[in-house]
This record gives sequence, structure tokens and C-alpha cells, in this order.
Amino acid sequence: MTEIVMDQTPPILQGPSDKERKYDRQLRLWAASGQAALESANILLVNSGAGTVGVETLKNLILPGIGRFVIHDNALVDEADLGVNFFLDDSCHGKPRAQCLASLLGELNPEVDGDWSPKTKNDSLGSLLKKSPLFTAIMYTYPINHVELESLEQYSKEHKTPLIAIHSTGFYSYFTIRLPGIFPIVDTHPDETATTDLRLLSPWPELVEFAKTMTKDIDSLDNFEHGHLPYVVILLHYLDKWKATHNGTYPSTYKEKTEFRQLVRDAARTDNPEGGEENFDEAAAAVLKTVAPFSLPSGLKEVFEYEHKGPIQERPTFWIIADAVKVFYTNHGSLPLPGNVPDMKAQSKVYVQLQNIYKAKARKDAAEVLQTAQAIAGTGREVDPAEVDLFCKNAAFVKLINVEGGGDTAPLGSKERLQQVLRQEMANDQVAEMTLQPMSLFPIYLALRGLAHCGNASSDKTQIVEAVKSLLSDNLSSEEYGDLNEKLGNVAEDLARAEYGELHNISALTGGMVAQEMIKIITKQYIPIDNTCVFDGIRSRTQVFHV
Repeated sequence: MTEIVMDQTPPILQGPSDKERKYDRQLRLWAASGQAALESANILLVNSGAGTVGVETLKNLILPGIGRFVIHDNALVDEADLGVNFFLDDSCHGKPRAQCLASLLGELNPEVDGDWSPKTKNDSLGSLLKKSPLFTAIMYTYPINHVELESLEQYSKEHKTPLIAIHSTGFYSYFTIRLPGIFPIVDTHPDETATTDLRLLSPWPELVEFAKTMTKDIDSLDNFEHGHLPYVVILLHYLDKWKATHNGTYPSTYKEKTEFRQLVRDAARTDNPEGGEENFDEAAAAVLKTVAPFSLPSGLKEVFEYEHKGPIQERPTFWIIADAVKVFYTNHGSLPLPGNVPDMKAQSKVYVQLQNIYKAKARKDAAEVLQTAQAIAGTGREVDPAEVDLFCKNAAFVKLINVEGGGDTAPLGSKERLQQVLRQEMANDQVAEMTLQPMSLFPIYLALRGLAHCGNASSDKTQIVEAVKSLLSDNLSSEEYGDLNEKLGNVAEDLARAEYGELHNISALTGGMVAQEMIKIITKQYIPIDNTCVFDGIRSRTQVFHV
């Protein structure tokens, strides 16, 4: 009898692990795959200047659980540090700043490994880069030694490591993300309603058969069944009726869609106790969004048109799958079906049937893409089916970051690029001034760049303006320089009020923004900024530039 009872006892349900409970909120954002990427990340912070903004950024990476961090900072803690950095206390005075910061930051999350440098006089940044495990991302703060900056740029180029520059002074800050070449994002997390793809204008045989079976005696259905027809089935049925009276064409113009929507509304029964039917209301509301021909999204078009320089064998898997999806699009005139079905009024068993029809088509499309990808990759190289499934589900929202502009667009990081962006922003300001819109924050970026170029805290307004001129070269007209000088002068005066130091609240906010973008890069989820973000703490505004 005991054995029978034991056999019938259900297994004990396992609750969430300690780690799942600890990171519960963020797991809802980037899932286990994103958390695994974070936990394998190795981050280097090259800290200089007041050093607050870099520490605040690192804090916001340690809390969600990066795997390891290293702080390289040549400074010793002085009185000024104690006034602007919450991660230093009186006991740190005179000690290596990197050591104190690594120790106190490590207390935030014991699961994160932390280290610091230099520990001896012979420990340089170059030796740290050589002996340390490969860094996932490197961030540095201004002002920075030119030799160290060259070492970081060389390391980034050799190892294809993202490089993030951060500058915070007074009420202003900016950060720039330099990614190693083209950076594709597949899991962009679009709004769930935007991913709905019902294929009403190009239904496949199984969906057509399902809809016809449910609507073949639509007028003789009782009120319950009629009121629980899925709106997908309703629209397919009345699209067939529309085609029969419009030479086989679907409603295409706004006027035709409005007429079709009215046709659907008129088909609803009003002699029931509710005085109408919710499913027909859903169908009418979905007309403008779902009854539309397919058009290739701009982001995916950019992927399809990107020209590869290396051989197929050296391409990342992303490009192999992208080529396979392109073949699918060429053959079918559409993308692989995502397979998700939105909520709608329907009987549970009917809704499950409809879901299974869409999921089966999505699996079939993904299998075709996988087969093509394997053929493109060739023998000896496997393509992960999970990567193919993810790409197919998000194909319409794939995004390329760090793409160089074509035509007359100057290379990123060049003086010509700065001039182009400046002229465009000054032209925009002329329009903004007339329409009472906010002015461009680009002068703030230039002033901070000029301050970093000067390299000392005793810089005055004239030195900053001259430094900006050297960054831009001499291709601007006297009129353009006249407008710029006034705006740069205003920013320089604001910097001088803060004595060219960091304000902790501004650095803390900036650190949060930088950490958010770094998490996007590490997890390869969501869309990071491309490539420079400027923050104006006086007016609480941000603006993104591609410079």
C-alpha cells in the first residue's frame, strides 16, 4: 500500500535557484542567454582624471553580475577624490585609487571577480593588456595619456574589442562607443504588437483550409460559434468575398480598406444579448494593419545589400544565415514566418489549432533557411538551428550598427566627419531657432573634446576654442567660426564654473547610461546607440551623433 501511495505522489516542484531569485528582474529583460553573456564578460576600466564617471559605470555593470573587472588607475587617493567619489573613504587617503575602488566595488556583488593595476612601478597598461585574459570591452575616461590611448586603440583593433570613451565635466558629459567593424543585432526586442505577421494576403494552404472549414456555413452558425470565430478567419473569409467582386484584387488604397472594414463591421450580428460581436470588432480594427502588402524592412535591406570582403569560410554565422534568408526572400517574396499569433476572442481549442498552424509554418520556413545556410556554409561547418530560429523570428527587425555611410559621408572619427556633422547641426539650429525648438548639443561635445585635447584643468575659454579649431582644421568659414565661437564660449564658461571637475550626480547618471549601452553590446540584445551620446545636465537633454 505504501509503494502505491509513493508511486502516485507527484514529484516535488523545484523553485527558482538563489541566482534566479537574485537576478529575477533582469532575467525578464535579457533572459538566461543574456545573463550568461554578462557572467562571461571581462571588463577593463582605464580610470583617469577625477575618475568618478568610470567607477559609476563599473558599479552598474557589477550589480547585474559581469564575470570579472580590472581597474587600471595610476592615481593615489587625495582630498579631492573623497569629495566626488562615493566609493572612497578617509581610510583610502594616500593609497592607490585603483586598489581602494576595486575593493569597495567588489563588495557590491561577491560573485564578481575584481582586480586592479598597477601594483608595482613597473606595471604599465601595456603589460596589463598582454598578460590579462581577453577583455570583452574596454572603457576609459578623459583626460587620458596619449600613449595609453594608443595602446588601447591598438588592442581594440587587434582583438576586435569594443572601446568606450567617457568624459564628464561639470554639468556636461558624453560617451562614444567604438565597435570593431559592423555590429549586427538580431534580438532587438521589438514591441510584441509590431512582430505580428498574419500573412492574410498570402495565406498558405493549411491556413486557407482551416479558414474555409470554419466559415463554410458562417450564416447558419449559432450566436456562440459566430461570436467566437477568430478574427484571422473572419478577415480571410471576407477578403475572398472582396476579391470575388473586385476582379481578384485585394483592397489596397485607404478608401478601399475603409470600405472593406465597413463590410466586416456590417457582418457582425447585433441581435444577440451583447448587441454586437467582439471578434468582428477585433477584425475591423485589424484591417489597416494586417491587410497590407509585404515590404522589405529598411534594416534588413541594409543587411542584404552589405558587401562582404572576406571569403565565406571566414564570415561569422550571422552573415551565413542572412544570406540564407535572402535566398528565401528571393524565392518566396516574403520573410520566414515568425509564427506568433496575437490574442483574440476565440474558443480555446480553436485558438490552439490556429497557433499550431502558424507554428508549423514557422518551423517549415526555418528548416528551409537552415538547409540553405548549411549549403552556403559548406562541409565542415555547422550552423546552429537555434541561431536560425532566432534570426527567422526577428528577421524584420535585424539591425546593423557602426555602418559607414556611403557617398559623400566622411569616415568615422575623421576631421571631415566632424565638419560635416557640425555644418548639419548649425543648419538645423537655424530652423530650430525659428520654430522655438531645442538647439543642438554638438557644441558641448566639441568643447569637451577641446578640453581633453588641452589636457589640463587650467584651460580657459580661449584655449578650449583654439583646441576645437585644431580638431576641425581650417576648412570652416569665418562666419561659421563666428557662430561656433559664441556657443563654445558659453559651454566653456559653464565648464569653468565647475573648475573643470566632475559633479558626482552628473557622473552617476552618465555612468548609468554608459552601463546600459555596454550591457546591450555584451548581450547582443536591444539596439545600442550609434555612436556618441551627449548629455546636457543643465537642460536635462541628450542627443546622439554619428561622428
